[in-house]
Amino acid sequence: MARKKKEEGGGLAPWMATFSDLMNLLLCFFVMLFAMSSIDEAKFEEVVRSIQSTFSIFDGGGSSFTDGALISSGVSQLIELNDFFQAMGAEQDAMNQENAENVEEFEEQKKQEMIEASEEMAEEIESQMKASGIDSKDVELQVEAQYVMLTLNGSLLFDSGSAAIKSTSYDFISKIGDILLNYNGSDIQIIGHTDSVPQSSSNPKYSDNMELSQGRAYSVYTYLKDNKGMDVATMGCMGRGEASPIASNDTAEGRAQNRRVEIKIFNEFNSSGVL
Repeated sequence: MARKKKEEGGGLAPWMATFSDLMNLLLCFFVMLFAMSSIDEAKFEEVVRSIQSTFSIFDGGGSSFTDGALISSGVSQLIELNDFFQAMGAEQDAMNQENAENVEEFEEQKKQEMIEASEEMAEEIESQMKASGIDSKDVELQVEAQYVMLTLNGSLLFDSGSAAIKSTSYDFISKIGDILLNYNGSDIQIIGHTDSVPQSSSNPKYSDNMELSQGRAYSVYTYLKDNKGMDVATMGCMGRGEASPIASNDTAEGRAQNRRVEIKIFNEFNSSGVL
């Protein structure tokens, strides 16, 4: 007896409908991932248009692979999600701008406080100089946000080509030391400078102006340490030679201004306690 052929039923197999729905869900899932990774509306719309032209879906906002409204509903939600992330991005940008303004305002306020501290210190030093009878021509005060700088007349302290403090200047440097003792806990830096005149071959003690400036700074450092008991942990010295002139070296007057010793007293905001 011949077997009857199995009659094939019409329409798609049941598993294909399930598979189609699964593909729709996966598509929505990856589109959602894309939307969450980018808040650029222009790029998002470009992707949507590309999908439209390639797969002929989303036409009119309602077409899909099946009769359901899964894709159109998903796209609508993704657009809303994209708008949401854009709003969040704008809000974050506004917060970043506000934070930057707050940091700038804080830094400006901090700088103003440092300047005020230096100005207060300079007024104190000026008052002490007057009380000690120190001539303002021999010491110049300069106020910076980080420190107050005393510029001492190098010709008053040293003979030409020498780093030894002149005996006639002991009273002057002693008065300076008494003032510095009031700031013994602050960082203090001593810097020696010279003019551009080369060291004479007849003076072999210093090979060049850098070495001479270092010797002069060290002489002031040693005097303050040995005679005034200044704390070496917060005091340092260095030489700059002819590298930082404040006047022209072409004239005798300019060279005299360049021969100087600078003493920087750092204010409370800029003193580490160790140099």
